[in-house]
Amino acid sequence: MTTTTLPLTTRTGRAENARLRTLADHAAEQLADADADSVLAWAARTFGDRLAVTSSMSEAVLAHLVSRHRPGVDVLFLDTGYHFAQTLRTRHRVAEQLDVTVVDVRPQRTVAEQDAELGPRLHERDPGACCALRKVEPLRRALAGYDAWVTGVRRVESPGRAGTPVVAFDESFGVVKISPLAAWSDEEVALYAELHDLPGNPLLQQGYPSIGCGPCTRRVAPGEDPRAGRWSGFAKTECGLHGGPRAEERRREAS
Repeated sequence: MTTTTLPLTTRTGRAENARLRTLADHAAEQLADADADSVLAWAARTFGDRLAVTSSMSEAVLAHLVSRHRPGVDVLFLDTGYHFAQTLRTRHRVAEQLDVTVVDVRPQRTVAEQDAELGPRLHERDPGACCALRKVEPLRRALAGYDAWVTGVRRVESPGRAGTPVVAFDESFGVVKISPLAAWSDEEVALYAELHDLPGNPLLQQGYPSIGCGPCTRRVAPGEDPRAGRWSGFAKTECGLHGGPRAEERRREAS
């Protein structure tokens, strides 16, 4: 089932953030070495319908895993307006084949409206600003309706993700951030997808190991870093969803 309606019930207040932060700190110790199913069983039991998953629709492993513990779970898809056609087709297959509810999270401006206001091809001039408008701000609005966010971030994806904890409190979004696949290898992800016959983005087999928006993603040559095809030509390695609101600025300052 698919819905484009975002949750209306939101969290507010420092006390609630403090509660979630304490909960996350405790779970981080208890679940640091737990397997993905144990982590997700805890997440489903603890957060119920206040739990959301994000997916870039490169594959469906995370969504499938979470749905085993929380059938019908909301899977947030950041519909930036710049996705490859293959990514959008994968999104529809995930919605049809898995026991999840895909929620399309869209920016406040369409691409045409953004072009009219800020000039065309903002992604070519300031990709950080484009990501902030089309990914970070929409996700922040969407996550206001949840207490916990399950991500597919894995430590092998890049040096910047090597220290990814399984559970942490995300200060930027004000939710508990859960990364049950943090310790998984590429081979483990591929094997799980094959065993469960899950839908996958065909671009993965066409030289795109990391798939983002079409204008900011290129094929990766053999031997290149898997994320080398993202924002090629810029000192940018993340869209800003992972690492806090100042992460990209700090990386630019250090380069």
